[in-house]
Formats: sequence, C-alpha cells, structure tokens
Amino acid sequence: MTIHILTDSTADLGKDLAAEFGVEVIPLTVTLGENAYLDGLEIDQQKLFDLVAQTGVLPKTAAPSVGEFVRFFDRDGESVFIGISSKLSATIQNARLAAAEKGEGRVRVIDSLNLSTGIGLLVLRAAELRAAGRSAAEIEQEILACVPKVRTSFIIDTMEYLYKGGRCSALQALAGSVLKIHPIIEVRADGTLGVKGKARGSREKGLQMMLDDFAADLERLDRRRVFVTHTACPEDAEFLKQEIIRLAAPDEVRITLAGSVISSHCGPRTIGILYLLK
Repeated sequence: MTIHILTDSTADLGKDLAAEFGVEVIPLTVTLGENAYLDGLEIDQQKLFDLVAQTGVLPKTAAPSVGEFVRFFDRDGESVFIGISSKLSATIQNARLAAAEKGEGRVRVIDSLNLSTGIGLLVLRAAELRAAGRSAAEIEQEILACVPKVRTSFIIDTMEYLYKGGRCSALQALAGSVLKIHPIIEVRADGTLGVKGKARGSREKGLQMMLDDFAADLERLDRRRVFVTHTACPEDAEFLKQEIIRLAAPDEVRITLAGSVISSHCGPRTIGILYLLK
C-alpha cells in the first residue's frame, strides 16, 4: 500500500529537498493588507522582507483550513502528516479534524512540537523509514519517539519583528537594540518557545554560544543529519556548517532557507542549528 509522507510549509524544506525525499507539502497562508499568499508557492522570505520594508507592518499568518486539509489528504493509500507545534499554530488541530473525516488509520497526524527544520528532521526520517519498507503505523511509532529528541535553537538579529508581532514589548525591543542584545530562542519540550540565552555585544558571540550548546551534545548526537536554517545570512550559515563539520563530522549538514511564515516572526538574519539526539 502506498504511504504518503506529508508536512506543512513551516518545515522549511524547500521544493528541492521535499522532492528529493518524496514529501508533499501543504502551505500556510501569509496575509498582508488585502493580499494573501501561499507560503513557499506565492511568497518567499525575500518577497516578505521587501513587503514589510515597504509597508512597515508585519503580515498575519494562518493555518490551512480543515477543508484545505480534507482536500490535501484526499489520496490513495495511507498518509503520515507531521506539522508545526500545536502550541504555535492551529495547523495540527485542523489536520486532526480533517483526518477524522477520512476514517481511522487513513491519515496519522503527528504533532512535531517543533518548527522549521526541527519538523523537517522528523519528516525526512519518516521518508527514510518509508523507503526502508516500514508500515505507516511503524513510521508513526518511531517518529513519535523521535519528537522529544529534536533540538532547535536560533539567534535573532533584530527584535523589531518580535515587537511588531506582539512577542515582546516596545521597551524590551528598545533595550535589545540599544544594548545590542541578540536573544537565543529554543523550542522547549512542550512545543513552546523560550529564551535560552542572550548574547550581548557582537552577533559572533551568539553564534559561538549556539555552537557551544551543540558541542555539549556531541556524545548524544545523531550524526546522520544536521540542519542550519536561516533568513538572509548565507555567510553565517556557511560558517556554522563548517564549524559543525569540524566538531561532529556528521553524515550531512543541510543549509535551508526559512519560509515566509517563519520569517514573519523572526525577521532577517535569524539563524539556527537543528539536530536530533540518539
């Protein structure tokens, strides 16, 4: 029986990587003024940043509707859908409602409790399990066991987007700018976001703090794949990639661009290291 591996656009895999692993993606929606765009299809991070610069306001983002999920799940065989943390979006809730309409066992919905390529790590693992001949039930079981093993952290260059998005106060944003504070955000075990640390002064200190945290996990690191995901800072991405290779020599380090939904909340020159533990 055919097994489909499905995810949403906040997994930040990009078209090429999704195609390489045979993953199908449902887009979230980005709305700016009167215009709505499908993440990854009609808008990318560069277009998003250009629009924000022109208008001075952040767009709103929205999960796919239950109806959109019903249509997305309308396929032969069985499906495994892995989506953005239920603590950050209504995506999983809507997916579960749509899956219920398809009947028990047809669509297995997994809450990644993560975002960006923290989801992507689970999605690619699911695709590899499918290639190894595992059943949909076995894939679901193994991915659920992997969910608490994902480590996601990223450094934010400007607090402007957090402020405009209502995720910090004007005073916090001003203090962050004046004191040159670069917050390091982590995805917590419960699928929420929290401040893991604050790099004061140079951005390079923040990059090193993330590398130090990564190095502390070397003994437990699953070396099959590490992601470096960013918004408009390719030089930093290459620097982190080379340092990760030097420290851990993983089988592969993939650099990906954050999509427009993730970029809406973190702004330009955000960069993260995402990996799995054994």
